[in-house]
Amino acid sequence: MIIIESAGITDIGQARKGNEDCFFVDDGLMLYMVADGMGGHQAGEVASELLVDTMRDYMIRFNEGSDVEEHIDSLSREANRLFSSILLANNRVYQVSQSKDSLKGMGTTISALYCSDKTMIAANVGDSPIYLVHDGKIDLLSELHTVMAEQIALGQEGGGLLGDKFKHMLTRAIGVGEDVKPYICEFQIFKGDTLIICSDGLSNKVLPEEINSVIKREPPEKACKILVDMANERGGEDNITVVVLRVKKVFGNSRVMKLLYKLIKAVCSHPFKLSRQ
Repeated sequence: MIIIESAGITDIGQARKGNEDCFFVDDGLMLYMVADGMGGHQAGEVASELLVDTMRDYMIRFNEGSDVEEHIDSLSREANRLFSSILLANNRVYQVSQSKDSLKGMGTTISALYCSDKTMIAANVGDSPIYLVHDGKIDLLSELHTVMAEQIALGQEGGGLLGDKFKHMLTRAIGVGEDVKPYICEFQIFKGDTLIICSDGLSNKVLPEEINSVIKREPPEKACKILVDMANERGGEDNITVVVLRVKKVFGNSRVMKLLYKLIKAVCSHPFKLSRQ
């Protein structure tokens, strides 16, 4: 069993007329989400809210004993549950986008964390990052689905020299097609670990090292407010959303698992990552 202290905040920023971001925080359900919508005439707001509502409702049904389809054999039932909720949400957003001309082309990113009794599960589609702070070091857990990030990951020459528009050009998003391929990983967490989910309205303005500095000295609620203020002070051209989770307690033989974690981390860049798509 894992005990989490969490907080979340969203802000319209300094330039936008509306807020197309949406977040969800539930320590009882142990589910945390940030969605960054896109589309004109408030369609992005519709997409992000629809996605969050769909995933939340699906996860509640699972808690009540509903079966879940196992998409990836190497992942736990809980991880497959989160994976399924994203696929369902994608289908729902896509179907709604086809129902009205004003909603055509709408979509959203999704970055989510779900805590089982023993592990944390992270999943994402799009470019809203998920960070883990462990032993004072901050690492990116999610996979950024942008043209620039994927070119760099593939080792393509000049990937890092692409123009700024390619840094923000999504290669995957929820609701833009009938199918989607989420990235998902499952990993061990420990007392004192902190996880951060944010929209690119924050990550484009505040460096990971700066996020880590705030996280180290402030509790989740205050950290969220400080980070949003930092992004606004630096222009705030986009909506800004951040969710912070701090692991307060992990029941079980955490000493043995932590030693194993450190051993694996010495030879593996992504310890306890069981599978990914």
